Amino acid sequence: MTTTPDAPPAVAATTRPPQQLRAKRPTLFPYALLAPAIAVLALLVAWPILRLIITSFQEYGRAQAFGAPPEWIGFDNYTEVLTSSEFYAVLARSFAFMVVAVAVTMALGTLVALLMMRLGRAMRLLVTVGLLLAWAMPALSSVMVWGWMFDTRSGVVNYLLTKITGDDWTGHSWLIDPLSFFLVLGLIVVWMGVPFIAFTMYAGLTQVPVDTLEAAQLDGANGRQRFFLIQVPFVRSIILVLVVLSVIWDLRVFAQVYALQGIGGLYEKTSTLGVWIYQKGTASGDFGFAAAAAVVMVFILLIISFSYVRQTLKEDD
Repeated sequence: MTTTPDAPPAVAATTRPPQQLRAKRPTLFPYALLAPAIAVLALLVAWPILRLIITSFQEYGRAQAFGAPPEWIGFDNYTEVLTSSEFYAVLARSFAFMVVAVAVTMALGTLVALLMMRLGRAMRLLVTVGLLLAWAMPALSSVMVWGWMFDTRSGVVNYLLTKITGDDWTGHSWLIDPLSFFLVLGLIVVWMGVPFIAFTMYAGLTQVPVDTLEAAQLDGANGRQRFFLIQVPFVRSIILVLVVLSVIWDLRVFAQVYALQGIGGLYEKTSTLGVWIYQKGTASGDFGFAAAAAVVMVFILLIISFSYVRQTLKEDD
């Protein structure tokens, strides 16, 4: 008689419930670290912008600057700005200058970046030092140097043109004519803007895979085709950011225009948007009108900056 062994008693499965993770208590330490930066931004950025917006809704002239209470006039300042033919003339002048300056700056900066990729180490270092010197020079110093070069009496440009062409360029004024004024201004702005474009484009172009460029070259693609079909698509996001930043910088250019006007330009024919707003506030004393025009300018810059912010968020995602 055979007996089968009894089956082992079933062991009751004792499973412990998963240990509850304790919720982290909110800490104020990150906010304490950010507090100094937020305070500085609020003091230097937020408060002036708030005061600007408040002033734009007020009748704020010389009397108010000396203590008289301002009068709230609603949107009258904005209506006056947006119906002013002078405002649209200055805006069109500023946009025209910005378009030309951005196009030339981007083209020259990209060419310099491509040149730096082909240069040897020593020459690349020399070009880098030259670009850094141009980039580090203050705006007013640059205007003084270029203003001396185009000086009516003792300028080196008039001297060289006299020697080269044989005509007498002595006494020729480059700043009295609006077109030649913006030519000199464009030289200054482009000269100061090319280093940033060149350095940024050089950093981006050096990240293009060399294998891809060599494969395209073996397939018969020339230098122009490799640049537009491979390198440009690879650094497209960098180009977009550079264009948007250059548009903002060149549209709100102030120091170069104001200093160059002081050397010999005509204010009413050469003022860009920022200088025109400043002159409206200081010369006529209508600070409310100037504040409204400044708010409109900020709104225009925010619209232009939207593409930059959207691209930045897309890259973060």
